[in-house]
Amino acid sequence: MRQSPDYSRGSDPATAALTVLGLETSCDETAAAVVRLAADGGVEVLSSVVHSQIDDHAAYGGVVPEIAARSHVEAIDGVVRRALADSGLDWSGLDGVAATAGPGLIGGVMVGLSYAKAVALARGLPLVAVNHLEGHAVSARLSEPVAYPFLLLLVSGGHCQLLDVRGVGQVRRLGATIDDAAGEAFDKIAKSLGLGYPGGPALERAAASGDPDRFALPRALLGRKDCDFSFSGLKTAAARIAQTLTADADRADLAAAVQAAIVRQLVERSGRAMEAWAEAAPAGVDRAFVVAGGVAANRAVRAGLEQAAASRGFRFLAPPLAYCTDNAAMIALAGAERLALGLTSPLDVAARPRWPLDEATALSDPIHPAGRKGAKA
Repeated sequence: MRQSPDYSRGSDPATAALTVLGLETSCDETAAAVVRLAADGGVEVLSSVVHSQIDDHAAYGGVVPEIAARSHVEAIDGVVRRALADSGLDWSGLDGVAATAGPGLIGGVMVGLSYAKAVALARGLPLVAVNHLEGHAVSARLSEPVAYPFLLLLVSGGHCQLLDVRGVGQVRRLGATIDDAAGEAFDKIAKSLGLGYPGGPALERAAASGDPDRFALPRALLGRKDCDFSFSGLKTAAARIAQTLTADADRADLAAAVQAAIVRQLVERSGRAMEAWAEAAPAGVDRAFVVAGGVAANRAVRAGLEQAAASRGFRFLAPPLAYCTDNAAMIALAGAERLALGLTSPLDVAARPRWPLDEATALSDPIHPAGRKGAKA
């Protein structure tokens, strides 16, 4: 069984501001950012550069791992140099370097992590290997203060989880998808409808002019009262209907129905999690509900979740749209928070294609069987 990266705890947590270079290469964006974490918890994004590979993958209707890895190799040095230039700093102005070490497409993850190791070795900087999901978990903190603990809905192309975030590295899974993620459903159904790539934003645009009540779509896990998700049935049903459609108006109606179905499920499960979280939380704790990940950029998703939070007395928080999709600012912040606690990584830390945030629960109570790549969620 593969273990988590071996973080070592330093003896004296940092008390001054920490400036960290972050690198993100887990999928199809090559990103670098410089973030400063103040001693009082204030966050300043000094630069954030994202090189998108959309044009590289558009012809295939999805991300091709080999193409993604090659693009990361070609782009990463220029992206890092631009991030440093935009920040107004040079290497001497950094206190550490952080990079996504997983989960993700292993070829891409290795590119960013290897670059960070080279920087750490050449510049004498501490290295922090960051869980990509932890980056999303702290992404709302890039724009406004969010105190621990908080309830998190992490919803993206590869993940759909409800998590109790109690502190740095202290996460408990409340629910997760038993099959497909919400973002994958958006993307695959958009492809079935011929809406283009990337699918999620294309489906949202089509749904804006559609009738969400025209098509009846299945509702998943109706007999269960937990906080788990399922989108495979919706994806299959929508794909079959899509094969029968020829008019743009019909496609818009199906897109609207799909979006409404996904929003409904996210709202229902999140509402259950809020009620359970509030019941278990100590008196006086701020009720904060954070939604993060690429699907958090969808306006209908945000509106539905914001209403659900307000009706249950929760403060709703979401990252700015630029920090919903993959970016390096969130990785730099997650790295800075770990560095402030003296948590660093050895230079032989391994890249991981799978890396659950709540690894203990993923191993003891797996939703998906663990494979040779490790526990999934």
